[in-house]
Amino acid sequence: MDIIRVENLCYDYVTYDENDNVIEKNRALDNVSFSVPDGQFLAVLGHNGCGKSTLAKHFNAILTATEGKVLVDGMDAADEEKIFDIRRTVGMVFQNPDNQLVATIVEEDVAFAPENLGVEPSEIRQRVDDALKQVDMYDFREHSPHQLSGGQKQRVAIAGIIAMQPRCIVMDEPTAMLDPKGRREVMKTIKRLNREKGITVILITHYMDEAAQADRIIVMDKGAVLMDGEPHKIFARGKELRAAGLDVPQVTELCEMLKDGGVDISGEIIFEDECAEEVSKLPLCSKTAVIGKKDIIRENRSEEAARLENITYKYSVGTPFEKTAVDDVSLSVMRGEFIGIIGHTGSGKSTLIQHLNGLVKPTSGVVLIDGKDIHDRKTAIRDVRFKVGIVFQYSEHQLFEETVAKDIAYGPANMGLSEEEIQERVKSAAQSMGITHLLEKSPFDLSGGQQRRVALAGVLAMDPEILILDEPAAGLDPKGRDKILGLIKEYKQSSGKTVLLVSHSMEDIVKYAEKVLVMNKGKLFCFDYTDKVFERTDELSAIGLDVPQITRFSHRLKELGVDIGNDIYTVERAKERIISLIKG
Repeated sequence: MDIIRVENLCYDYVTYDENDNVIEKNRALDNVSFSVPDGQFLAVLGHNGCGKSTLAKHFNAILTATEGKVLVDGMDAADEEKIFDIRRTVGMVFQNPDNQLVATIVEEDVAFAPENLGVEPSEIRQRVDDALKQVDMYDFREHSPHQLSGGQKQRVAIAGIIAMQPRCIVMDEPTAMLDPKGRREVMKTIKRLNREKGITVILITHYMDEAAQADRIIVMDKGAVLMDGEPHKIFARGKELRAAGLDVPQVTELCEMLKDGGVDISGEIIFEDECAEEVSKLPLCSKTAVIGKKDIIRENRSEEAARLENITYKYSVGTPFEKTAVDDVSLSVMRGEFIGIIGHTGSGKSTLIQHLNGLVKPTSGVVLIDGKDIHDRKTAIRDVRFKVGIVFQYSEHQLFEETVAKDIAYGPANMGLSEEEIQERVKSAAQSMGITHLLEKSPFDLSGGQQRRVALAGVLAMDPEILILDEPAAGLDPKGRDKILGLIKEYKQSSGKTVLLVSHSMEDIVKYAEKVLVMNKGKLFCFDYTDKVFERTDELSAIGLDVPQITRFSHRLKELGVDIGNDIYTVERAKERIISLIKG
């Protein structure tokens, strides 16, 4: 039996003038048809703006079809008399858990929906307890939601939906803002609800490894269904996926590379275990790769851009909520370095970087930029903030001007520059981010990826010596992510400026950063060259972080008797080592 059936669904976003006359129509969904059997785990993939979220909002009647039909357990989603029943059948979990939590105590938040459904108090108590146990949050039932980690908050949000006892849960990018540990927690919860409780799950995601765990994948492009099938079959179509702005798991890419190199290996591999099994069965001349001494060229940078000396920062000092966010951290950042910053949610990453331009003042310790204490009476903090630019997570929220050009010009104008210099900087920053064709548009009419680039250009226009980026690619599709990070890399190489990149994506960190700074529970866990840090796989996992899938694959392969080295964190290196074993 189908829990959801979509028949020739079309949806238009319509813009009206003040007299309710139609100014513009934009078709977001175009003749979409498919069905979801009861109990299935369906993943929906697609680039930003392809119509995924618009589709999801039809499943519990947040939106109703312009043309066509959506049936939920046989009920027409356009029937206003059925909306109450439809929303009891299909629950929605959105990207940001902070936008869904409404109460001051966890169990009260979970009880909110059943109370509004008119459920008896005794049954509400039972539902709340059961829901929290199902997401492993029962022990936190009397905690305040704001004291929880991102992954814990998202599990509470899911519990709030479970307490409604829906037959289907639709999750729109529920892990986009989470660290690796939080992502694993949420995915474990999703699979348990689906496998053990029989709840239908529709997961919208940009993470290929999450989609790989589903029973079925639908790929959307330009408001239509581009592909529909079992994960192994879908990811075997790598070229088509990349053309649609998506990606494939790292082990799938590895098998593609090996096949292109003449190796007889399956193209339908998506998990590290099955990839290791396949590679171990290849006709290898040797079981151990010969790894020569690495000739890694390290630039000898002797000029210091920033230094932190014994920095400690405490929130809510002198109150019952006092918390040490950064604990006695000392480090030096050399001019021209590209540094990746990683750590679990709440590890102190964002608090640490905010010290570098004086957004927060340390409880104790000293912050030096160009050798000068930024909190010294003789130092103008305004000048420090022109030297150290920060682009925050969801930087599109920093946009406010009428046009892109005015938004980019805002910073330089506040520096007191001449109009000629301002316009030159706007032009240069726009070129760096590839948005010169958007200068006269409203920033609010742009896609999410374009808005990120506008916000970044606004900081670049101030020509900072140090550029700090806090999760600049969060929530973007693979193509948008690669675009913005690629532009940042190009800017760094052409300008020679210092770049600090905060990210939860280990794949992005190993691809772009030359050094990695790891935070754990407010302390500096380690700070070293990228290859050195990712050799410490077990230690990183122990503190709730992750390593690239290709690294996990190499460890599994070693367990099967084939050793390609403990320094595998890129697909290219894995391919080279395996080819060397085949050729001997």
